[in-house]
Amino acid sequence: MLTALAAAHGKVLVVAPYGVTAESAIALEKAGARVTGPVGRLPGMLAAGAVVSERLAGAGRGAFTSRRWPEVVRRIPHQVTLLARCLVEAACVRTAHRLAGGAAVVVLSASEALHATAGLLGGPHVRFVHEVVTAEGAVVRLLGRLAAGGGRRVVVLAPTCAVRDEVTGRFPGLRVRVRPFAVADPGERLTDAERRQARDAFGIPATEAALCLVGGWWPYKDIAVVDNALAWLDRPLHLLVAGAPLDQEVLDRWAALPDVRLHVVPGPASQEQVRAVYAAADAALVARRPGVGKESGLVVDAVRLGVPLLLSDHDPALSVRLTGQDWVQIFPAGDGARLAALLCDLAWAPPPRPAPGTAAVLGVPTAAGQVGFLTRIVTESKEPQ
Repeated sequence: MLTALAAAHGKVLVVAPYGVTAESAIALEKAGARVTGPVGRLPGMLAAGAVVSERLAGAGRGAFTSRRWPEVVRRIPHQVTLLARCLVEAACVRTAHRLAGGAAVVVLSASEALHATAGLLGGPHVRFVHEVVTAEGAVVRLLGRLAAGGGRRVVVLAPTCAVRDEVTGRFPGLRVRVRPFAVADPGERLTDAERRQARDAFGIPATEAALCLVGGWWPYKDIAVVDNALAWLDRPLHLLVAGAPLDQEVLDRWAALPDVRLHVVPGPASQEQVRAVYAAADAALVARRPGVGKESGLVVDAVRLGVPLLLSDHDPALSVRLTGQDWVQIFPAGDGARLAALLCDLAWAPPPRPAPGTAAVLGVPTAAGQVGFLTRIVTESKEPQ
């Protein structure tokens, strides 16, 4: 995502407080981006405060793990983490204004809390909020009220209506807009040669079905339904798993199933590795727990790369958007038997690949379109002088 935006813009400043991987650094340099950390006295102080806060949060998580502690006490580390994220965001925003004055400043993965405080400490910016996980406690709410004026400096972008509703419900005074985060460009689509090469590399015969499960196994993902479905299989299936964190005990159980051929690419996987996993698969699987309304970058991955999709109906709004798309097969969330039936059909009746123009039909922006939107929204939302 970041590399695509940098390439589309041509002159991007990336403020990465914890640095970037060597692979990302090379890709960003090729895209013409400059990468730096927090620069200046105040940004340095804010970043240092973030480090101290995160260490305190880590110590608190260790000290207050036991359920003997009241919930309000066990939540303290999460509240300190919210403060740490706010401080590091403010350090990055201030650095961006200092080094690229007048540019559009966007926090691509912002905290779900302390928006006004980040605006007050950092300056005007746009912030993408992908999901709302931890609610503000009394102390954090007090900080937010004290910094309420900073909210005029902030525009929040939510990737889905569900996330927007959560943010506006908790912060009714904020300016919040819905905007997809993920981007797709026609040149990213997998080629037939890549698919053949990937299947050969994983040792998957052309006549056997292959499914990929990409991304870390976070709590909102329904790994249990996958576990259930694989136990129902009555024909061979190659399962390609890539991401972090994973559960080794579950992987061992899958590897022992008679009809599962397991291929694991432990994370963090490189972009080339993830692309190869998608290329080798007849379909990608996205299984989430009911009620999860955050944007799925994995769905956009399937669209942009041209991979059929098996999708749980965890998000009614997403299901409505994808119903009728022949490259998507939707199954009831938590229904292992129905998912197993779809898996058994992969070998003899795989879904067609999404057409090249599907991303545009679904409203997924191109990188150039996203850059234009972000630049425009910053201009439109500047504080009155």
